[in-house]
Amino acid sequence: MSTPVLEARDVSMVFGGLKALKGVTLTLEEGKIVGLIGPNGAGKTTFFNCLTGLYTPTTGEVLLKGNVLHGDPAKVTAAGLARTFQNIRLFPSMTVLENVMVGRHVRMKQGPLASLFHGPAYQRGEKAARERSRELLAFVGLNGVDDELSRNLPYGDQRRLEIARALATDPAVLLLDEPTAGMNPQETEATQQLIFRIRDTGVSVVVIEHDIKFIFGLCDSVSVLVQGELLVEGSPEVVRADPRVIEAYLGKPPEEVQHDVEAAAASVEEEQA
Repeated sequence: MSTPVLEARDVSMVFGGLKALKGVTLTLEEGKIVGLIGPNGAGKTTFFNCLTGLYTPTTGEVLLKGNVLHGDPAKVTAAGLARTFQNIRLFPSMTVLENVMVGRHVRMKQGPLASLFHGPAYQRGEKAARERSRELLAFVGLNGVDDELSRNLPYGDQRRLEIARALATDPAVLLLDEPTAGMNPQETEATQQLIFRIRDTGVSVVVIEHDIKFIFGLCDSVSVLVQGELLVEGSPEVVRADPRVIEAYLGKPPEEVQHDVEAAAASVEEEQA
């Protein structure tokens, strides 16, 4: 069997006496999209923070392409793991193009002397970074706004800009933390299609979302966290058929849960028909 592109092994995270994660394991195969769902406070974002080096797990380890990642966000990004955040974290006083170029600089090879004196190597690197950043803006659907301040973009465009900045690091794996939060149905559909296009470029994706219809229609497999523990993982069909999962996720009685599961499944099947 091939080595998974991303693997979290028995990851636990303890804050004082609080066990935020309890032995969570996740495997992501190359070219796949995995969904991570669960109720508020389940530990989803904490898990992302452990994957990306913002937190050092209390126990367990994270591997990217078979190599163990250590708790340094800059090194994790350079290794090929990029992310977006639940709350948008752009540089509001920088232009759209400059925001993407910030991500691109992790791949630039100029040394300190070239950067200091703005020599030919520096200028070539800046030109290449600018061209690649413009390509990524076009890829995510942001054309003609290079010089706009990022804070002036509509909400949905700011989300796409965050994705473009993450892609500028040339990741092997992209982690998306609630990429459709606050979006209308049209923006949500556009985001789903964008994630498919990202996957088709060879980037594997892990997505946190509360919209189960979105997750079921997007992902190859789904993992469910409840109170810091992995409750179940499997195909969308397996997960949405498990009443324990949806009951824990939605906090509803089983009969209401089953109704929601069937409605979501019917909606996805109707769209795919």
